[in-house]
This record gives sequence, structure tokens and C-alpha cells, in this order.
Amino acid sequence: MKARVLGAIAGGLVLATAMPAQAERDTERFTSLTVFGDSLVDAGNIFTATGGAIPSAANGYFNGRFTNGYDYTDLLSIELFGAPTVASLQGGTNFAFGAARASNTNPQVPDFGEQLGLYAGYLAAGNEVDRNGLYILNFGGNDLFNAPDDPADADIFIRQAAQDYAAGVQALNDIGVRNVLLTGFPVAGPLGFSAEGYLTQELAALSLTADTTFLRYSYFDFFDRVLTDPGALGLPTQRLDITCQAAGPAAIANGCDGIFSFDGIHFSAPIHEALARDIDSQFNVLGSVPEPTTWAMMILGFFMTGTAIRRRQKIRVSYS
Repeated sequence: MKARVLGAIAGGLVLATAMPAQAERDTERFTSLTVFGDSLVDAGNIFTATGGAIPSAANGYFNGRFTNGYDYTDLLSIELFGAPTVASLQGGTNFAFGAARASNTNPQVPDFGEQLGLYAGYLAAGNEVDRNGLYILNFGGNDLFNAPDDPADADIFIRQAAQDYAAGVQALNDIGVRNVLLTGFPVAGPLGFSAEGYLTQELAALSLTADTTFLRYSYFDFFDRVLTDPGALGLPTQRLDITCQAAGPAAIANGCDGIFSFDGIHFSAPIHEALARDIDSQFNVLGSVPEPTTWAMMILGFFMTGTAIRRRQKIRVSYS
């Protein structure tokens, strides 16, 4: 697997070399989208590296993604630029690989630091950092899945993951990246909560430039709302007791509507759609500007939502 991935990366760098410098795009806020991460946002790097074997379309996976449709970064890209993200091994700027970790501890695929190295190769090929581009970072799940069984060792492991995750943000800032959206650790439970705490500490210690916009998205909060108020996210009540794959061809043909997980690890396509909507709602990624008459209603809505969140019992969920 490692040799196959490395060989595909070498081919991908050749493709990147042939690409022109990143062009300005006609959008209101961002002019490009660059992605680093794991299987939740892999647009086809593992698919390319394995010759189309993983993830297999025969099992319901869509176009090299680890779900049954476009992931949330694809959906944001489609809204911004009219096309989904493109895997770096296919000449694009989505450097995410399935099974990647925030810490550089997976010997099989490029983790965050190694993905930054691939991006450095992309820049060395004549491309430029897009200071008006959005850079999405989506790591953490595989660090938690692969933490040692011993509690003390696990704590050291996730602390290192948090440090490496934050260090990647600093590294991007230092080469001129000015818009970063980072998702937190996506697996609930004591270890996940500890990892989030460590990440908060590490991010607070960064020295970002004054003109850097840093956006942090909470999966834990999103999962809470998926369970307690799915309608507010445009979702029906979600089934957590079955995966879309296990539900069979009819469920897949129905788009996995109402089923949270596609395969027991990855979100179904409707959840990715809700994610894209929620991220835009929180951070205005798409650059939409509300009409003046809606500002009062929005302010009231924010107040009521905050009050409801403070009052309700928190429920946590793991997508594993």
C-alpha cells in the first residue's frame, strides 16, 4: 500500500507541475479552495493510489469519495466555483488521504505534515499561495481510532496529535495562507474531549498574523444538533442503529436519507450536505449577504438559539 501510494504521489507531482499558477476566480469572498485531511474529505487520492480499488464503487462509494456522494468540501467548492474539489494525485488542490492523521504516525499514507510537504511540492512547481483562498483542515478521527490502549500512552498520543494539528496551522500561516477553517476532533467520548482541550490550548499559543482569519468548527456541536434538532439542519430524524450499506441497495438508491453513517465510519451524503450548509451558516463561506430587513430576525434567532443550547442536555455521538 505504501509503495503504491508513494508511486501515485510521484505521478501526482508531475501533474501538478503541468498546472498553471492558481488563477483568480470570480467569487465574492474566496478565490480557491485547498483541502488537507483524512477520508472524510478525500476527493480521490486513495482511490487513485489503489487503482480504483479503495473505496470501491461496487460498495456504493461515489466517485472516489468515502461516502455515497460529494463530501462537504466538494459541496462548498461547487457552490463557490461550479465544480467539486479535485484530488492532488489528479492534479488538484485536495491533498487529503483516507486514513491520514494529524500526527505523523501513519506509515501507510501522508499525514498532515506530509500533506504539507506535498503542497510545498505543488508550490515549487510554479504555483502560488492564494492569500484570498480558503484552506480547510479536517483531521483527528484516525488519531483517536489509533490511540494506544494504555490510558497514559493514549493521552501522550492525542496530545501530540493536537500539537501537530496546531503546528500545521502555524506553518500555513507562515507561508502566506490567510484563511483557515479547521474542524475539531470528530469522535466523542473522554479521549475525544481531552483531544479537543489539548487542541484549544495549542491553538491559543499560535502566533498568527493580524490579517489571518482562523475559523474553528466543532463536530461535537454539530453531532449534538443532528441528534436533538435534525430539522433545523434540514435533516429528518437520523437512524444511528444501522449503516446505509447495511440497509442495502434500496437505502443507497434513496441517497441514504435518514441514515447518519454510510459504512459505520463515514458520514452519509445527506450529513455532508448538512455540514456544508451549517459551515456556511456559521462562517459565511459562500459570501452571501443577508437582506437588510432580515438582520433583526437573525439577531433574534441567534439569541434564541444560544438560550436553547444553554438550557438543553448535551448529547454526544461518535460516528464510529
